[in-house]
Amino acid sequence: MSSRPVRRARRALAAPLALLVAPLVALVLTGCTALAPGGVVEQGAAAVDTTPLTELDVLDDPREWTGETVARTAETPVAPVADDPQPQLPVTVTDAQGTEVTVTDTSRILALDLYGTLSRTVFELGLGDRVVGRDTSSTFPEIADLPLVTANGHELTGEAVLELAPTVILTDTTLGPWDVLMQMRDAGIPVVVLDPHRSVETSGDLVRSVAEALGVPGEGVELAERTQAEVDDVVAQVAELAPQEKSDRLRVAFLYVRGQAGVYYLFGEGSGADSLVESVGAVDVASEIGWEGMRPVNDEGIVAAQPDVLLMMSKGLESAGGVDGLLERLPALAQTPAGENRRIVAMDDSQILAFGPETAAVLDALARALYAPGSLPSGSSSSGSEG
Repeated sequence: MSSRPVRRARRALAAPLALLVAPLVALVLTGCTALAPGGVVEQGAAAVDTTPLTELDVLDDPREWTGETVARTAETPVAPVADDPQPQLPVTVTDAQGTEVTVTDTSRILALDLYGTLSRTVFELGLGDRVVGRDTSSTFPEIADLPLVTANGHELTGEAVLELAPTVILTDTTLGPWDVLMQMRDAGIPVVVLDPHRSVETSGDLVRSVAEALGVPGEGVELAERTQAEVDDVVAQVAELAPQEKSDRLRVAFLYVRGQAGVYYLFGEGSGADSLVESVGAVDVASEIGWEGMRPVNDEGIVAAQPDVLLMMSKGLESAGGVDGLLERLPALAQTPAGENRRIVAMDDSQILAFGPETAAVLDALARALYAPGSLPSGSSSSGSEG
């Protein structure tokens, strides 16, 4: 591996801050269990770096790194904001679809969405012992032994849900088929549909909505404040790593791919990906060229965007045949710095756009991949070279 220039003067100035502001993965807030303040945590087959962001050897010019990088979050245990919260019931809420729902019993909760965010939120509120099942994306240790109610990826199974006799279901519109949820309502089970539109800025809103529906609004405020404090901490650290001039910042495009189906989308303004990119000190090129929401990729669009880095879901990249397959399927990428340098940052599908209580963990992992890829444990970076 070649040597990499680093901003040692900036790192020296940032070191005192690191002593006062712990990294996300070691952040100690009310009721939170901290990881070691630095080093590498073994996580199954993958090692995750927990060195504070401000202590990393960052690239002198983050645009010059070549090769694929995998962003991984350090696995942190659930840290409930309350040990035994007592829901104030009944509670009536108007959900994201405008439906008025009354919840009278929270003894058997199902919290289901594409990213596993809702279930994690319920656990962090202190109601994890009331959760009776999980979706495919809910894999944190505290929930992993509960029965699945999804099949074939993210398809809800009505029979599996009914067998668990839930007293309330929290979901959004990211799982289906929708008829299953209507079946649950017909069976008399309160179904609260939460807003599927998420971003860094709305993570606290999501937490509060979950808490309100479950009759623990006070715990929701506390968890939302904790989540925001964690995000603010990481964003402040990122400001020490990212170039100060916008013209020097990484230009990032979020590319959603399902290769077998021929699906290639560029996520732009209002998709949540823009918020993610901007929070790690980069420029969201899709928003810059006026792309809103998510739109199919075309050659003109991707070339006009001129991204330095492609941000992707891991399974999406895999479905395209890896970096080589992606460049073959989208040859226009070769006319961008990202394609020329094979600069792709991949992250687990269930994490990258999850937001909620894990927002700061995602930002922390992406910052490492963007600004200090050479500091990542072996196996997280495919080339490890700077031009």
